[in-house]
Amino acid sequence: MFTIELTLKHTAMPLSVQKKEQSDAEATYNSVVEAIRSGSSQLVDLTCDQQPNKRVSVLGSELAAVQIFEKSGTATASGRPPGFFALSSDQ
Repeated sequence: MFTIELTLKHTAMPLSVQKKEQSDAEATYNSVVEAIRSGSSQLVDLTCDQQPNKRVSVLGSELAAVQIFEKSGTATASGRPPGFFALSSDQ
C-alpha cells in the first residue's frame, strides 16, 4: 500500500490517501506536483483505494508539499517498532 500525503498551507495536519499499485500512486503524486508547480486555483480531486468512499478535493493553490511512501509493517529490520523510544526485554 502506498500513501500520498499532502501538506496544506497554514494547516498543521496533513491529508492522505492510499493507493494499492505503485503506478497509481506515482500518477497521483505527479498530478499533485503539477498542481503545486502551476499554483492554479483548480481543484485537485483524490480518491483512496483503502477506503473507497474517502475522497479529498483541495485547491491547487493551497498545497504546500506532497510526499509518497510505501506503508510497510510496523516492525523494522531489527524487529523493533519505529520511533525514538522502545523498551527492550533484553537484560
